[in-house]
Amino acid sequence: MTALPPGSTIGILGGGQLGRMLAMAAAQLGYRCHIYAPPGDNVACEVAADCTIAEYDDLAALKAFADACDVVTFEFENVPVEPLRSIAHTVPIHPPIQALEVAQDRVEEKEFVRKLGGETAAFAVARSEIEVEDAVAVVGTPAILKTIRMGYDGKGQVRVSAQSDLASAWRRAGGQPLIAEAMVQFDAEFSVVLVRSADGEIRFWDSPRNAHENGILATSTLPAGPLIESQQASARVMAAAVADALEYVGVFTAEFFASGEGPLFNEIAPRVHNSGHWTIEGAETSQFENHIRAICGLPLGSTATIAERVEMQNLIGKDGERWLQLLGDPAANLHLYGKAEAREGRKIGHVTRLYR
Repeated sequence: MTALPPGSTIGILGGGQLGRMLAMAAAQLGYRCHIYAPPGDNVACEVAADCTIAEYDDLAALKAFADACDVVTFEFENVPVEPLRSIAHTVPIHPPIQALEVAQDRVEEKEFVRKLGGETAAFAVARSEIEVEDAVAVVGTPAILKTIRMGYDGKGQVRVSAQSDLASAWRRAGGQPLIAEAMVQFDAEFSVVLVRSADGEIRFWDSPRNAHENGILATSTLPAGPLIESQQASARVMAAAVADALEYVGVFTAEFFASGEGPLFNEIAPRVHNSGHWTIEGAETSQFENHIRAICGLPLGSTATIAERVEMQNLIGKDGERWLQLLGDPAANLHLYGKAEAREGRKIGHVTRLYR
């Protein structure tokens, strides 16, 4: 892969905070960014050289965007795949489209990982309302029902504790095809965040312990503790196998449950990830910079952690109103995403603290 020279244009599909932080990292390396996103609160546009506001299926707008870019990437995994095929011959797309296809379908994702030897929770598919009861019967209760497509940050998920909960489960999940998963007994959650270059080099950041509230990541902490640290190596092998099988280029994330029986795969994210935000201050090279390096054919940067302890906390909803207080804390590294409205459950920013 030939290195893109400074001054080249990186296209980013998606206008949220991940695109914003990618664009900021790209600017530091001398690149221009062009954001493509549907109408909305596209905070990435505020820090990019160009911005196209259009629907993902607007093929004329998408082609014009591709023609203006030297490489294209994406900041979230729910970008529709089919329109991207129309520009794949025009401009390199990293990570590959196949990574989106796998990540967008929970059934395909789990089957893909199982074929590579990974362990997942028991699951069954319900593609219609009448199949929900049978699917839950396969995995048992308690169970969690998730939409097969388009779920993130706890959206499209319904927990059922008994057969009596099933009557409204289909409706509560949005009336879409579902995957029923057995509830897993685990001691902690963690993620493997890696970066892979076009020539197959892989570098890992240390795995943080992740804590969720209402299905949304609340904190990521390093060191992650003895249990996670003892399972990090085998989880890395699994994550690397998936990245290699996809011929992946860029930052890739795999989430795991840690238990006494070893790491259990949960899901993948083919992009920079919330649990890697700590790397901006806490690692020698952030996940955002290394993603730009990988997709542009540059040497990968060191992923070493530079502090004895790191804590990243998401600012969700009204938490963002504490910005002035946080700025008065000398240990706090504050990142606000410029969002116009602090709705409940919406990520407004994050704060990272390093302890040396």
